[in-house]
Amino acid sequence: MNHTPPSGIPVLERWVSGPRFGALPLPEGGSPAPALSFEFFPPKTEALETQLWACIRRLETLAPRFVSVTYGAGGSTRERTHATVIRLVRETALVPAAHLTCVGASRGEIDEVAARYWEGGVRHIVALRGDLPPGQADVGAEGYQSAAELVEGLRRVADFEISVAAYPETHPRAASPEADLDNLKRKLDAGATRAITQTFFDSAVYLRFLDRCLAAGITAPIVPGILPVTNFAQAVKFSAMCGTAIPDWMAVMFEGLDADPETRRMVSVVMAAEQVRLLQANGVDEFHFYTLNRPDLTYAIAHILGVRPRAAQAADSEIAAEVVEPPQA
Repeated sequence: MNHTPPSGIPVLERWVSGPRFGALPLPEGGSPAPALSFEFFPPKTEALETQLWACIRRLETLAPRFVSVTYGAGGSTRERTHATVIRLVRETALVPAAHLTCVGASRGEIDEVAARYWEGGVRHIVALRGDLPPGQADVGAEGYQSAAELVEGLRRVADFEISVAAYPETHPRAASPEADLDNLKRKLDAGATRAITQTFFDSAVYLRFLDRCLAAGITAPIVPGILPVTNFAQAVKFSAMCGTAIPDWMAVMFEGLDADPETRRMVSVVMAAEQVRLLQANGVDEFHFYTLNRPDLTYAIAHILGVRPRAAQAADSEIAAEVVEPPQA
């Protein structure tokens, strides 16, 4: 049997002479699991409300650092976002972070919304410039002109913890990568405590972005935003809008799976798990997941990262105590 491929190099010789790659490290028993946060979007219907709260209850067991609730373009989901966030405060042990944008309201109106959040027990805001409604050229003279101005305004309202957005592949409307990085620094200098990135699919892009941030004098955490993809066509459309590159290999991974949702889900978990494990191996110890109100993929990836439900952690502690405690006299 001929074992020589078209390249002319015998298979075994090619295998032996090729580069060797060590396995990515798996979580060890004594290693701390990374901190996680999750993003949800407010529901539009009763059925979606049920789906959202099933997602929340499933992921609540993982004790995330916080969970954020999105805000529609032009403030279109303001009341639904507020209702969801306040319910999170009242009915769960989670720390909710409400998205708040500059568009669609004056400074006074935004300050009033922020004050309502503080009075309702919300202590964390994700401050964003926001997407302008169709046909609107700017946020209006009465509104905060930028996310940096919004951060400054929130600081005047109350002592919020504030997260802002970062763009490893540059915001589509930024004049240049350097201008975009300067804008991120202004937001952090204004009082934000962390940045959460737009989703990306090439981990090297994020790691290079960290290098650029540090060179620019940024030392706040730049938390990677992770999107587990199950619908590749939708991911392509979304990525085109926000300036995220789709690697060629990603199209190959989903090729021929349009009518096979179960296999798409398995591929999605493998891809996202490989991405986060590579980042974890490079020292990243915090991740923000865009859940799309579907918990199973995020839950599985969190498990691979070493994150366990609180009930399981408590049970393990009890077992350990039974093993090490001496018998009572």
